[in-house]
Amino acid sequence: MEEALNRDILPGGTPTDIVVEHPQSAEHGDFATNLPLKLARSLGINPLEIAQRLAPLVRPDDAIDKVWVEAPGFINFSLKPSWLASSVESILEDDESYGNVPLGKGESVQVEFVSVNPTGPIHVGHARGAVLGDALANILSAADYLVTREYYFNDAGNQMENFYNSLYVRYQQAFDRQVEMPEGGYMGDYMMDMARAIAAEEGERFLNMPSTQAVEELGQIGLGRMLKGIQDNLERLRIRFDVWFKEHTLYEEGQYEKTMDALRQGNHLVVRDEATWFASTALGEDKDNVLIRGSGVPTYFAADVAYHYNKFVERGFSRVVDIWGADHQGHVSRMKAAVGALGVDPQRLTILITQIVTLKSGDQVLRASKRTGDFITLEELLDEVGTDPCRYFFLARSPDSQMDFDLELAKKESSENPVYYIQYAHARIASILNLAGENRIDYRGGDVSLLTDPAELALIRRMVALPELIESMAITLEPHHLPHYAQELATAFHWFYQQCRVVSSTPGDEAITRARLKLVKASSIVLGRCLRLMGMEAPEKM
Repeated sequence: MEEALNRDILPGGTPTDIVVEHPQSAEHGDFATNLPLKLARSLGINPLEIAQRLAPLVRPDDAIDKVWVEAPGFINFSLKPSWLASSVESILEDDESYGNVPLGKGESVQVEFVSVNPTGPIHVGHARGAVLGDALANILSAADYLVTREYYFNDAGNQMENFYNSLYVRYQQAFDRQVEMPEGGYMGDYMMDMARAIAAEEGERFLNMPSTQAVEELGQIGLGRMLKGIQDNLERLRIRFDVWFKEHTLYEEGQYEKTMDALRQGNHLVVRDEATWFASTALGEDKDNVLIRGSGVPTYFAADVAYHYNKFVERGFSRVVDIWGADHQGHVSRMKAAVGALGVDPQRLTILITQIVTLKSGDQVLRASKRTGDFITLEELLDEVGTDPCRYFFLARSPDSQMDFDLELAKKESSENPVYYIQYAHARIASILNLAGENRIDYRGGDVSLLTDPAELALIRRMVALPELIESMAITLEPHHLPHYAQELATAFHWFYQQCRVVSSTPGDEAITRARLKLVKASSIVLGRCLRLMGMEAPEKM
């Protein structure tokens, strides 16, 4: 564009933003831009004429084979087969770091996800956010961000008091005491199971102490058990956190008071009806929000604001990504307003909302646990289908769309199941490389310039797209593109395998065998990288 302006091929003041995309059909090349169509109205020039003016300025080089114009105003580009073939060597050289991009330059990013209140087990809805957060953290790390995975543990407030009292009731009932559950108590079977387990381990000692002391001590045991259960289930999903942040530390370490002082100094607090409000209407919100109730007890919103003060001001994260459930949609704008009131650019905070998950078995919708009649837990889902299908299917849809999780499809061992299809491609690759090893074929000196078959080049085209994909996902925070790319890559490999014999015993085929083995090894690197970024296994046998 700069050359076009300098040479008066286009008028001065022409917008210079250029978007290059991949055409849907291979016949339109590897890349295309619709820039002429975007410029046509403002310039008053036919888009095809604009394209014809600009195309000669794009000169073929080591990578670009040819440039041409297509109606109604596209400029298309195709890659040189020789450049594609040479990319195999680059992939082999980069090995496990292939696809990494220097986008973040070490910038610190916190990804906070799951953060389920420790008053019940993790269910399938929470699992969707767990997989999204973990995969996103993997992708950001691959894009050269310094990522902290964090779980915010709500261990303070009225819900915890209710949990403690509910557990004390269930504990007493385990010894046949006739006590009633408090209003709004936690009624799930998991509470009875936990109370019986504690009773078996601890005996009657909590019956022989003042109720206030019993509730506190028993509650702490229950809290520990809930945390351990959450950690164990997330470990099964291959999710580990760098930080488990506990809410009560916000009060004990003074961060809550610092936050309120900062808001007060910025004139963002008002006292009305004996409560303290965040004056968010002055910042463009529809209504003010209560931070401190008339009783003096902070709201959950107050704790959330203090937590984000801790993230941005005290720990100094450059960016924060929160992943919340669908029931938090209405809290997004007020949290951004609060961050702005603390003197932090709200653009540094991104909040992703995950929508509802519907479990299905064929055409049947599953609404409750077979075991308890309550909600279906992550543990039950993992028992039913395993970790890899959970990771893949939860990641494969954009988080802002509702999703159906088909249990029957997830368990199928056929090409219908994308998990099986992708992992089978990786296992097939491993078997080819093992066969080469058994035949003592040293392919390290293979000549990749021999890779000219359309199936070979189609596979390489998919492989060289990974760095661009990682950069795009890190910018848009949309990791759901990765499962689809992995499926496309597996399809390209299966087609290559059908079209091109890799290990040949025919005399004279030694050179092409070595070249194709290099391609297979490169495929192993790229497909394995995709699987690991998704948090899935890369099996060598199926």
